[in-house]
Amino acid sequence: MSDPTHHAEFGHHRLVEVYDADYGWSCDDDFFMSVVGVRPRSRVLDLGCGTGRLALGMAEAGHVVTGVDPAAASIERARSKPGAHGVTWIDGVASDVASSAFDAAVMTSHVAQFFVGDDDWSAALGDLARAIVPGGVLGFDSRDPQARAWEQWNPDSSRHEVLLVDGSSVVVWTDVTSTGSDGAGGTIVSFTIRYSFDDGDRLQSTATLRFRSESVLRSSLAAAGFVIEVIYGGWRRQPIGAGDGELLVVARR
Repeated sequence: MSDPTHHAEFGHHRLVEVYDADYGWSCDDDFFMSVVGVRPRSRVLDLGCGTGRLALGMAEAGHVVTGVDPAAASIERARSKPGAHGVTWIDGVASDVASSAFDAAVMTSHVAQFFVGDDDWSAALGDLARAIVPGGVLGFDSRDPQARAWEQWNPDSSRHEVLLVDGSSVVVWTDVTSTGSDGAGGTIVSFTIRYSFDDGDRLQSTATLRFRSESVLRSSLAAAGFVIEVIYGGWRRQPIGAGDGELLVVARR
């Protein structure tokens, strides 16, 4: 039986509302807009589009956008937003998209880290390589394991209040439940996000992420047929290790 709390922040209707309220447009969206904006009116695949914040922004900027996500509650919310008619929404995964149909693809909000196993990651990159035309661009973010971001995922550091559109609120915090080496210079981290609503409801979302090393990202992309243009360490294009603890990859098919 599947775990109903697994990735519930994307699949539970009430938690999807919290996610939208907690994460507005930010510097990461600006970064990916600049990646796809090199070519006007690009055909863009937003893999793991969630509730559609970036997909809608790219469509508003004139790109032809397809948003894909396996979480039905997230796609449903995306479809309900203003401007949603300008995006093609697919409730599915990378293997569901057409071949040679996109000039660019993005995976944002650390979607790349949800592909924990080597086979799943290779399959996702293979599907992206199939979907992107030769010369097309791929951009994604993955946290640098050297920055050890998960050490801040505890109740003391992560607890915060989120105000919802109806005026109610929810207190959110994160607990790391396990960490371990991935055997290749990275770390596998499991965690639980906990939600305490002011009406007394208590919910949680569980997940496991893989923090891949720079060398593993480079080798896996090469194996899938991508050529890396640059990897930044932060949203303002800082070098690796001198930015925001990120590995921001821009590659070409």
